[in-house]
Amino acid sequence: MSGYKTLRGPAEAELTEKRSVFICRVKPVSTEEEALAFLNDIRRRFSDARHNVYAYALRGNGISRFSDDGEPHGTAGLPTLDVLRKGGIVDAVAVTTRYFGGILLGTGGLVRAYSLAASMAVERAGVCEMAACAFFSFTVSYADYPRVQALADRSPALRVERTEFGNGVTVYASASEEALPAVQTALRDMLCGRVSFLDGGRGYSEL
Repeated sequence: MSGYKTLRGPAEAELTEKRSVFICRVKPVSTEEEALAFLNDIRRRFSDARHNVYAYALRGNGISRFSDDGEPHGTAGLPTLDVLRKGGIVDAVAVTTRYFGGILLGTGGLVRAYSLAASMAVERAGVCEMAACAFFSFTVSYADYPRVQALADRSPALRVERTEFGNGVTVYASASEEALPAVQTALRDMLCGRVSFLDGGRGYSEL
């Protein structure tokens, strides 16, 4: 498993070029079904627009798709996809709604407008880097919990994903595969062995 970059969250950006309005909406997705559902929702909500251009890129099987949706070939969908590709962004979809302003932009103008609208939306969404990691959990006393927090604050290898407070404090954490043994050893030493770990599987977590 290797890391990847994706969008931090959904966002939109609006650009006006010679009275044409370009509104790009982006969203992180994990499947093609999610990407198409996002596209279809926008098509339904903005069916009065001249074009709803889209592009998406997924990690799974290296899938990427795009459509010019009636714009001249190569002027809309591919430039949108190129914004994702150049940023190394996957598991993401971008849909740009265009309201035609009555003035033709030409092929170069369309490429610039769609590229810029997508770039603006991606910038607003923010890009995060996801790292392959191992997840695990453990429970400590309320007295010991501040020490766990302090270790997490000073150790970039240990990431606390969430906590649950009950009879004790259950900590759900992650670490890279390489750092996992050292992280768990540090926790055992700090807690004088008063801890046991439950394996939470493998996945990705934001750096």
